[in-house]
Amino acid sequence: MSEEFRLISTSPEQTREAGRLLGGLLQGPVLIFLIGEMGGGKTCFTQGIGAGISGAAEICLTSPSYTLMNFYPGRLDLYHFDLFRLHGEEDLEDIGFSEYLEEEGVVVVEWADRIDCSRRDGLLVRFDYQSETRRLLVFSASGEAGEKLLRRFCRELTAKGKSLPDLLPTRLYQEEDDTV
Repeated sequence: MSEEFRLISTSPEQTREAGRLLGGLLQGPVLIFLIGEMGGGKTCFTQGIGAGISGAAEICLTSPSYTLMNFYPGRLDLYHFDLFRLHGEEDLEDIGFSEYLEEEGVVVVEWADRIDCSRRDGLLVRFDYQSETRRLLVFSASGEAGEKLLRRFCRELTAKGKSLPDLLPTRLYQEEDDTV
């Protein structure tokens, strides 16, 4: 696991914009695990990822709370999982979850704390509710591709820091080859 990168969001729009910036950086398959309480911003962030992948200002992306997974085809296919209503590992087996993790697209998993994602390479984002309008987003990565993506994301956010307040990087990366 990498060092953490922290970002304060003071609105759903800022949370979406952070996701859009991340989505725009994606060039290939990646796993993105989201952890946080209800209303923490996980779906807003995923909406932003979808917009960033598609290049659109917005994308009609809803939480798959009752279906476990929604699929959005595009430049990179987006597999959006919401595990809030997960009754057990057998629910994941029923929908072929492990096969989706091997797909050539972007897999975003809300409520990822309900499964063991520690052995998977990718990006982990924790959403800490601080107030009605304020969230602390804590980013960490595992595996080479996840580390490179996080470095690129940190640099992009730092460059756009004037429009996203309160960047709190614990480490800024300087590595050259960050192709993901």
